[in-house]
Amino acid sequence: MQNVIDSWFVQGMIKATNDMWLKGWDERNGGNISLRLLDSDVAPYLHEFSSAPRHVDITQNVEKLANHYFIVTGSGKFFRNVILDPEDNLTIIRIDETGKGYYILWGLKNGGVPTSELAAHLQSHIVRMEASANRDRVIMHCHPTNLIALTYVIELDSKIISRELWEMSTECLVVFPDGVGILPWMTPGKDEIGYATAEQMQRHHLVLWAFHGAFGCGENLDEAFGLIDTAEKSAEILVKVLSMGGKRQTIKTEEFKLLAERFGVTPMEGVF
Repeated sequence: MQNVIDSWFVQGMIKATNDMWLKGWDERNGGNISLRLLDSDVAPYLHEFSSAPRHVDITQNVEKLANHYFIVTGSGKFFRNVILDPEDNLTIIRIDETGKGYYILWGLKNGGVPTSELAAHLQSHIVRMEASANRDRVIMHCHPTNLIALTYVIELDSKIISRELWEMSTECLVVFPDGVGILPWMTPGKDEIGYATAEQMQRHHLVLWAFHGAFGCGENLDEAFGLIDTAEKSAEILVKVLSMGGKRQTIKTEEFKLLAERFGVTPMEGVF
């Protein structure tokens, strides 16, 4: 009989949370991840799910996600501890039939609820399912040091920040040609930031929360992690360039157009 601890999705969450902790993106209980699961993913493990699952109401209607399964990091849980006790720090939930609550099926064995940013995750899952024809399954939030630092010194304009990040590393235009969305500071954990993030996620795979962190998405855990990692590396280079007095030369617009043509990507409109 198969054990859910050994499933690809639990093992994937263990690796992702540990990688993010080692990167320094998720101090204390910072950061959260959700991965949308298919019925076929969970089918071998239904015998491990609670026969009388706890139901939790949510303050928004996510009926478009009714009956969908997710594996999610827990609220107040430390990423550094997931590898030590995944059943206490992760949870598998199913959105109920009405889209107004969810059932805790597995995990959080010592009590608790999913991440406090669940509102932002669920709303973003809805828009990314539509934008990607159901391919995108991961939403990842973390606190990358250099990306956060840039929101204090660069104008909070999506086109400006996207161009600056593209210029710092050639691969950035290829990895996130849709640029970076940006939100002003908002109170975390509330429905408002969830709706605002989802609105940006309609156009961008990566959204910055000014003075707070990053929200990324992808088809799988590696893609979402790689997206944030690439942007954070570029931000680190930019921080160093700014500390050395700024750019003397950089990638030119015509060179970006050649790069986009070579890799078959369409850059975010209005940047060039």
